[in-house]
Formats: sequence, structure tokens, C-alpha cells
Amino acid sequence: MKVDFFENTQIAFRLKSTLELKKAYWLFKLIQYRFLVGLGKVAIQAALNLRLPVEGLIKATVFNQFCSGTSAMGSQKVVARLGNLNIASVLAYSVEGLTSEAGFDESLKKTLETLEVQANNPNHPYGVFKPTAIGAFLLFQKVSEGAKLTVQETSAWHRVRDRFSSLCEHAIEWKIRLFIDAEESWIQPAIDKLAETAMLQYNKNELWIVTTVQMYRHDRLAYLNSLVKKGKKEGFHVGVKLVRGAYIEKETLRSQKMKYPNPLCISKTATDKNFDAGVAFLIDHLEHCTLFMGSHNEKSITTLIELLQRKKISSNHPNVWFGQLYGMSDHLSFNLAEAGYNVAKYIPFGPVREVMPYLIRRAEENTSVAGQSSRELELISKELKRRQSKVV
Repeated sequence: MKVDFFENTQIAFRLKSTLELKKAYWLFKLIQYRFLVGLGKVAIQAALNLRLPVEGLIKATVFNQFCSGTSAMGSQKVVARLGNLNIASVLAYSVEGLTSEAGFDESLKKTLETLEVQANNPNHPYGVFKPTAIGAFLLFQKVSEGAKLTVQETSAWHRVRDRFSSLCEHAIEWKIRLFIDAEESWIQPAIDKLAETAMLQYNKNELWIVTTVQMYRHDRLAYLNSLVKKGKKEGFHVGVKLVRGAYIEKETLRSQKMKYPNPLCISKTATDKNFDAGVAFLIDHLEHCTLFMGSHNEKSITTLIELLQRKKISSNHPNVWFGQLYGMSDHLSFNLAEAGYNVAKYIPFGPVREVMPYLIRRAEENTSVAGQSSRELELISKELKRRQSKVV
């Protein structure tokens, strides 16, 4: 493929006005600096706790960059605009940090409402949910460790499974494939078990349930191998959203504190190698698998495209998808869609106050990922110059 495949900024930013591009430029400029992100995190949280009128400022800046609206219905304008350019949308109710049964029930209700908004809409082939939005983190940990549950915990785990089944069954009823997000390694075994059970139950004749595999873990390539073997043996289609991973600092700090081997790859290079090996493995078993590559890494995306070309697999093969977060890497998403690949944007929404933990994570991840913000700035600058030269 051409080296400049992702350099077409006219295609990449076709939905953004010049004013929106300038706002995005200064936002990415600010979040290049770790100390400013840290300071902003503290200041914003304090202002929200004190009920100061800062929500309008947040909404006009970081919220509008990374979120589509405050509700699923309110997000449909963004969804339609993306759909017109052959980019699908995965709406995500992005409220985090729930701890009570009432909170889990409310999260289930909101997620079902989100799925229903997406029902039978070709712009919404996928839905998503976070397991700890429907059950307690510590409960997932105890189940993952095989610890004995109390009577109350057993009852709570039954409710988690019921909520899980409700999401799966409603998604299928509404013709939506369902992503199950991955979480920290010490609670992932319970999530994997739920996901595998759901795939066995619902993916016999068609793909509906998709698990998420974080390839910064050095054991995940072996897990993919065992999962595909299980799918072949037991007769279900394996759906995998492949990502690098989102909890590097937490995983490393916990392993050091508790003195067990770090479950993560030893370096960024090792993670990249593991990720690309996972992609190649799934492509080799495409008749049994669907791969959704969730990545902002140009090199890995290029590697997958070249692999598809070598194997003469069509760009729009229904079992191969690319995905990026809303507000980031538009040069990847829009140029891939323009070239005929299956692309989806992961689109968070929710009340400004409630999605702040998500927005802060986005800012922190852009700060910590080498080159992410600088690449965004480079491309935005290029497009602004292109537009300016047209005016002149």
C-alpha cells in the first residue's frame, strides 16, 4: 500500500469546520503536557464538587471533542453524519465507578435504552458494555480467583449473570452485535468465562457476542489460540475485539506491590509484536472468527491491510473491522472508509458531569501515548494550511 495512505487530510477532516479544527488543535496542544492534564484533572473535579458553573466550558471543549452528546438520541446527528461517509457508530454509555446494586440496575437500564436506540439501524452494527457497570469489581475479583462466595455474594453474582444475559438477548433481538469490554487482569477470568459461555450459547449460527482481548498481556496470544480451538470444537463463531490495553500503570503497580510477575509484555515493542501476531492468527482462522481491530497505531493497521492484500481478502470482508475512538485518529477512520474498509467509531455519550472520568482518561492516554497528540497536531496543521491556501 502507499506510504501516504493516511495523509489525505481533506478526507480525514471533511466533517469538521475550520473553527472546530482550530479548537481541536489547541486541545491536543494542551494535553501534550502531563502537568497541565494533572492540574486540569484536579481543578475540574474540584469545580464540579463545588457546583461551580464549569459544565458549559467543559462541554464546549473536551466534551465536544470526545463525546457525541448527552444522550443516545442526542447523538444521532453525529451518527448520521458518520454513516453518510460509510463509518459505523458504536454508542457507549460512558459512566464509570458504580458500586451499588441500584447503580448497576440503573446502568443496565441505560445500556438497554442505548441498544434500543441503535436497534435495526445499519449505522449501529455494534453495541458495547463494561462488565463492572453491571456488577461489583470486588465480586468479579472473587469469582476470578475461585474464592468461596457468601450467600449475599452468590445472590449478587446471579444478578450479574442475569443482567449479562439480558444485554445479550436484547442485543440479538435488536440485531446488534455486542462488545464485552475487557478490564483489569485480576478480574478478567470471570469476564472471559461469561463471554465464552455467551458465545457458545448465541454464536452458533451467526456472530452476536464479541469478547475483547488486550494484547499488552503476554499470555493473550495463547488465550486466543485456546479460544479459537474451543470455538471449532464446540461449534461457535469467535468474535474478538483486539486492542493493546488500557491499564498499564495499574497492572504494573499492583504486580510490584503484591510481588507477582507483571502480566504485561516487557516493552512497547513486545506489545506491538504480540498485537500483530494476534491479528495474523485471527486472519489465518477467518472462517471461524471475526476480527475487530481497535487501534490507533498506523503501523499495525498498515500491516493488517498488507496482510489482507497478500491473502487476497476483500477490503470489505464482513469478518474484518477497524475501529477508532470518536475525536481521535480521523485520518485513519475516514481514509480507511474511503478505501472501502469496514470502519466504526467508538462514540461515548452521557451527562457532562458523569462522563468526566472517561474524559480525563482520554486526556491522560493522549499524554502518555508517545506521538499521539503530536500526530494529531501535525495533521490538523496540514489541513488548516490546505484550507488557508485555497482561500488565498
